[in-house]
Amino acid sequence: MPDPLPQIEVNGRRYAWPDRPLVVVCIDGSEPDYIEQAAAGGHMPYTAAALAQGADLRAACVVPSFTNPNNVSIVTGVPPSVHGICGNYFYDREADAEVMMNDPALLRSETILAAFARAGAKVAVVTAKDKLRSLLGHGLGHGAGGAVCFSAEKADEVSLDANGIEAVPELVGRPVPTVYSADLSEFVFAAGVALMERVRPDILYLSTTDYVQHKHAPGSDEANAFCRMMDGYWSRLDALGTTLALTADHGMSAKHDADGAPDVIYLQDILDGMLGVAAARVILPITDPYVVHHGALGGFATVYLPEGIEPIAVVERLGGLDGIECALTRREACRRFELPEDRVGDVVVVSERHKALGSSPARHDLAGLTEPLRSHGGMSEQTVPLIVNRPLAGLDAGRQLRNFDILDLPLNHVAASDHRGAS
Repeated sequence: MPDPLPQIEVNGRRYAWPDRPLVVVCIDGSEPDYIEQAAAGGHMPYTAAALAQGADLRAACVVPSFTNPNNVSIVTGVPPSVHGICGNYFYDREADAEVMMNDPALLRSETILAAFARAGAKVAVVTAKDKLRSLLGHGLGHGAGGAVCFSAEKADEVSLDANGIEAVPELVGRPVPTVYSADLSEFVFAAGVALMERVRPDILYLSTTDYVQHKHAPGSDEANAFCRMMDGYWSRLDALGTTLALTADHGMSAKHDADGAPDVIYLQDILDGMLGVAAARVILPITDPYVVHHGALGGFATVYLPEGIEPIAVVERLGGLDGIECALTRREACRRFELPEDRVGDVVVVSERHKALGSSPARHDLAGLTEPLRSHGGMSEQTVPLIVNRPLAGLDAGRQLRNFDILDLPLNHVAASDHRGAS
């Protein structure tokens, strides 16, 4: 650890050096109700105690409330208008191509993790799905003595040069799980504990998958079992002398009718009727390589219009549909949600809490929906937990917290009486 401890400036924000190992957890798809109900039901004894003595706050995530823009916001400390990642998927107008937003070349800002690694901190990142690994690991530097960054999904394919670590399943003591399972998230936590025991990084970032939350509501047996599993690993991380900071990338809402069928507004069909078949292009930024559990149905869509069509006319038509919370022009949406204008369509559409947005029925494979649809993407999934296992001080009472404040809080606002020195 450098001496004296430096302040790290990233994207216009300053961060103090951690005085003990910091573990930041992004619980994919976890609205506060998951933890609240599980803790109240006795399933999370460690968390219940931590909430009483630490900081139990609420924050707003980035809209669209999807995985990539929020994880990247968390590790950069800024919204998508700065870092450039505004969905899991977007349409590149210049290239006339629909593109996954997994390529670090699309990033427009440095990550806090990379800045600390460059200053000499030991940094480790474990993600559930491999889609996030390259974005979160950008600029870290690997190889012998470098940062560690790998996904649970491909933990058996790691190398020292590419990931800064070898033989992960042996280190963790668990086989690599299937991608559509709660076990994928448990592997992340087991790996986090193993890394803290063996490597002891200064900053450890753990990001789970929302497989459970897409299928099971807060308070259900399956959700409580998942929370109980997390609680056990959090207790172990706390016992290793860490500061533990928890948030989520987004919440989750039921988006089905009384019979359990997905309740969907198919925008491409509506626009084909308005403007002609395929005249407009609907992009659903929830789309990624892992759509089995949600069928690419979410609460946020962006529309690219043909030349000569005024966006305001489309905004007025779509905004008047039952189940639409708002329809906005690109400029309005980017100002309201802090998005990069060159990566958003002419019109942005956000559905109400219990409605989903789709393209056309034939373009969605819903065979994998073994439970009634639960999904995310809109403003109704914006409230997330912001939890630190130590008391905080110096927070402005009127501050509107965001999930991407989760590194600022433990690094800059842990109460002075709780600074007991590095472990």
